[in-house]
Amino acid sequence: MKIYNTMTRQKEELQTLTPNEVKIYACGPTVYNLIHIGNARPICVFDTFRRYLEYRGWKVTFVQNFTDIDDKIIRRANEENSDYLTVSEKYIAEYKKDAKGLNVREASVHPRATENVEQIIAMVKTLEEKGYAYATEYGDVYFRTNRFQEYGKLSHQPLEDLEAGARIQIGETKEDPMDFALWKGAKPGEPSWDSPWGKGRPGWHIECSAMAKRYLGETIDIHCGGQDLVFPHHENEIAQSECCNGVPFARYWMHNGYINVDNKKMSKSLNNFFTVRDVAEQYGYEPIRYLMLSSHYRSPINYSVEIIEQCQSALERLYNCRDDLRFLMENSPSGAKDGEQAIKEQLLTHKADFITAMDDDCNTADGITALFELARDINAHINAKTAPSKELCTFALELYQELADVLGLLYTEKDRIGDDVQALIEQRNTARKNKDWAAADRIRDELKARGITIKDTPNGTIIV
Repeated sequence: MKIYNTMTRQKEELQTLTPNEVKIYACGPTVYNLIHIGNARPICVFDTFRRYLEYRGWKVTFVQNFTDIDDKIIRRANEENSDYLTVSEKYIAEYKKDAKGLNVREASVHPRATENVEQIIAMVKTLEEKGYAYATEYGDVYFRTNRFQEYGKLSHQPLEDLEAGARIQIGETKEDPMDFALWKGAKPGEPSWDSPWGKGRPGWHIECSAMAKRYLGETIDIHCGGQDLVFPHHENEIAQSECCNGVPFARYWMHNGYINVDNKKMSKSLNNFFTVRDVAEQYGYEPIRYLMLSSHYRSPINYSVEIIEQCQSALERLYNCRDDLRFLMENSPSGAKDGEQAIKEQLLTHKADFITAMDDDCNTADGITALFELARDINAHINAKTAPSKELCTFALELYQELADVLGLLYTEKDRIGDDVQALIEQRNTARKNKDWAAADRIRDELKARGITIKDTPNGTIIV
């Protein structure tokens, strides 16, 4: 498998520290609000990457943090007349609700910054002892950026270019504008922890370095996140981790592209800012996941009402294929027929195409194409006219669901037939046999009002 490494700007064969094991650190959300659709992209993309690695037999340890102490969280707590712990707990719960809706698996570990203060302090102390960090009279501790000669190697910008845009903010006592905070001295009314430099709290960048080290080791296989994190967040992680530990921080860096809304950058000021919850309430969660995988993860992606509705329609076609297969499987006779082995072999070519696509830098767009081509062949060769065997239907259904599961799609169970619904469908079938079209239409409308759409096929009536 090859992945694109942001550090080297080229695709590289995935070779991990331990054969057949992958250690991945993914930057998680700062929990002060509901996640927006831009946040959904790395969540869905790297969940799919993890699924594929596991599908191919890798043992994956996937760590995704929660930043649960931060300026934004403190501001939100003040706005809500609350405290940082209440705010962070609230939005971690809301994140988990959205993640579940998007069919994102829980990480192997979901560490929180506040649960790792001891590890963060130890790391800052080591950097200070090595001369890479310095404390100020206000209890702040900064990293000496110019001491790390390779600073800028991830963003591919020389230090002098980065320095040109650097500024010292009011209240900061840095030696150099490029230096960044490892530890922030306590301010009145803010939460704080005891440290060698007095009461304070962690800086943003150091928490990820400390948690990656604690749960994955000094060198990890893959670090991933959104493109917006390349600089300064990931650049700073590299600097502090490598200066502290004396070894390379991550072997590979993966970053997903931006998401725009109606071809414009998402912004509250442009009134085009949407949370995942906003979109899901109108269209459901699954079309959002489909959208995030419909383009290559490194490419920019556009969100619009028209596009999300196209995603809904695409999913409906995939569900229809699965529902038809299920119906055929339940109603077909056992006993393989002549020619069915050739059909199986034809279907397996799409699995090979799927693996080729996903092996090429997790190309989910081509992976989805392979799934649709599989659906096309299933519809062509396994239908009422071809009278397939139960064995062929079962083989096709299992293969189809296997690939969909890797993408995390087709997880909304559509078989919602309770006894009352089944009775209505049977009443409608009777009405149709008796050519009582008015009664048949009335029952269809009743089912639709309950959120159930039906489709009449040569094999009977199915829910779509």
